Amino acid sequence: MAAIRRAEAIWSGPLSTGSGTVSAISSAVFSDLAVSWAARTEGPAGKTSPEELVAAAHAACFAMALSGALGRAGSPPERLDVAAEVTFDKREAGWRVVSSALTVRGRVPGMSATDFDAAAEEARTGCPISQALIGNVALSVESTLEG
Repeated sequence: MAAIRRAEAIWSGPLSTGSGTVSAISSAVFSDLAVSWAARTEGPAGKTSPEELVAAAHAACFAMALSGALGRAGSPPERLDVAAEVTFDKREAGWRVVSSALTVRGRVPGMSATDFDAAAEEARTGCPISQALIGNVALSVESTLEG
């Protein structure tokens, strides 16, 4: 069965000076988060951006995919700390999301660093958000196994 999630955005005014909001409709866990062009291209100033939301989605998806891969390998994690850094940059063709760089620190009893790195690489290419980005955005992962 397909899972469908819904979000909505409202925008008012010209791109450079306007502003808007974004809300999670399916879960209602956030509503009316402020967005603006300046928050995308200059600094957040208390507002979010589509790229920050993509980073959050990618970090969460990767954490779940890695946890699943580790569990299937017989070594479920005690903890995974995942960060995603999404870069939005102006290129010849205009503004683009150009990369998503993942970093993960994990506590996984009984697992070697080599096996943890391999599982992280599998999750980098296998998580559904990565699958949506592959071919359009450079993806990387840096993994560290904590002792």
